[in-house]
Amino acid sequence: MAGRNESAAGWIGSESQVSRLRGTVFKATCLGATLLALVLMLVFLLYVVNDALQPRTADVGWLATYGVTIGLPALALAGYYYRRDTRAGEVAYTSLGLPIAATVLAGGITILFRHLISPQEWFALVVACAVAIGIIELHGTVHSAGVIDRLAVVTVVPLLAVVGIPGISVDHTFNTLFLEQELFRIAFSTPELAPSLREVILSSPVLPTDPHALLLAFTVPVAGAGSLYVRRVRESDRDAALVGVGAVLAAGSGLVLAPLAGLSSTAWIVLATVVAVPVGLYVELVVRRGDGVSGLAFPVVVGLGALLGTVAVGAAGFAGPDTWLTWEFLNNPHSRTPRDAGIYPALVGSVLMLVVVAVAAFPVGVGAAIYLEEYAPNQGRLGTIVELIEINIANLAGVPSVVYGVLGLALFVRTVGMRTGIVLVGGLTIGLLILPIVIVSAQEAIRAVPDSLREASYGMGATKWQTTRNVVLPRAIPGIMTGTILAFGRAIGETAPLLMIGAAAVVRLPPESFMGKFSAMPRQIFTWSTEIEYEFRYGVLAAGVLTLLVVLLMMNASAIVVRNKYQRES
Repeated sequence: MAGRNESAAGWIGSESQVSRLRGTVFKATCLGATLLALVLMLVFLLYVVNDALQPRTADVGWLATYGVTIGLPALALAGYYYRRDTRAGEVAYTSLGLPIAATVLAGGITILFRHLISPQEWFALVVACAVAIGIIELHGTVHSAGVIDRLAVVTVVPLLAVVGIPGISVDHTFNTLFLEQELFRIAFSTPELAPSLREVILSSPVLPTDPHALLLAFTVPVAGAGSLYVRRVRESDRDAALVGVGAVLAAGSGLVLAPLAGLSSTAWIVLATVVAVPVGLYVELVVRRGDGVSGLAFPVVVGLGALLGTVAVGAAGFAGPDTWLTWEFLNNPHSRTPRDAGIYPALVGSVLMLVVVAVAAFPVGVGAAIYLEEYAPNQGRLGTIVELIEINIANLAGVPSVVYGVLGLALFVRTVGMRTGIVLVGGLTIGLLILPIVIVSAQEAIRAVPDSLREASYGMGATKWQTTRNVVLPRAIPGIMTGTILAFGRAIGETAPLLMIGAAAVVRLPPESFMGKFSAMPRQIFTWSTEIEYEFRYGVLAAGVLTLLVVLLMMNASAIVVRNKYQRES
């Protein structure tokens, strides 16, 4: 009895009231751990930013000018939003970050059009896909077909539109098992049976120029998607038409204004399309809701302050900082001279590798999650096997990345026979690395959909597939996208798997296809860390780290925005 009273004494005060001491200590401990992590991260970022930008090399007048034109107004507005209108503060930071994130995305898309697929090839691909979709929809409308007939049309029509019927080419040598002596060789080939619609379009003597092809095959679909969104939300054909026409005109103006701004027409069209459409839709949404509209002034004040500061320091002749992170650094290849070194080939390699990762990991991961959550049995022997599979997937998410590098080397290089150090091998290896993470995050998002929605769909006569497609996936997509974007953020920063599959330490030319030799940003940064010269290990290295951090922070911020939007809607 005495022991029980002594135990209670820690929770009950002198007046038999519950003591909050332990809860207060626990809360303070958690707060201290959080602040410690934030402070350590902030110190690391400040070190990197200081080495990359070197603000102390700038004139005091330069720093003071920009501090007055940008820093003071931004801090004043931020303080006002924090005290008076928190919703306007959310709008302010989103409206400032959205154009920056969209610009980074536009840079990645520009890289794809420059090195992976030309605008004319993209135009032919889009037209071929549009024709295939039209034929499939027309077939389903005018012809009452069975399941087999429908499946044949859905399979054959896209194949003829994009791939065609290629010829057969076989060239194989049979060797002895131990002596590697040639026994006999089989070699034969057949001509191409039928070219694809895409190839026919590309061989046409009349093709639009690159800017016009990009305007028709990239801007028009994006503007159309924006118009459909506005029409669904506003239920106004007029507003939808204004959004679509405005986006096309903003991008099309690059045919005339791009040379005046020092940009290529292709870069202007991509930038205007990727930045103008989402920013315009967000501004329209804020104005229509009428909540936090004053936050839209924040990016305007920052932009005008930057413009005013540039004019002022130019007139006064103040010298800016001697930074390592410059436009030349982002566009130059590696060099033995620190001031001439750049990260562009590694940046292109990272973008192409991320495309392979997305194509390889996202469909497989989401498909596996859908099967495990919606279709896999949970009872009997098969249920035990499914449970074992889920446990192994969860365990694979924590396996060190270097192990996946060894797996990629053994599977794709030693077994399949691919070349080491190419984009495809790197992307597939990193795809294996993040596949368990995608599966687990997608499972959690699907599991979060209430069972009542499924039961209501079944009660209305829907099938399992109709319920999954029309009820479960629309509610789970935001969570799936959040987990996938975070997984891609990890993928773009991995180094150990790239070392194992033979990614080049330095490349002078960016890869032009998925079969080309490549280097990635973390691999290039690792190479700079081994250089003897001080400028490489502190200046160039810091600029590369800051570039990689900006990409990672943009991806993580996008995941946070998607998650917050989903939480508000639910």
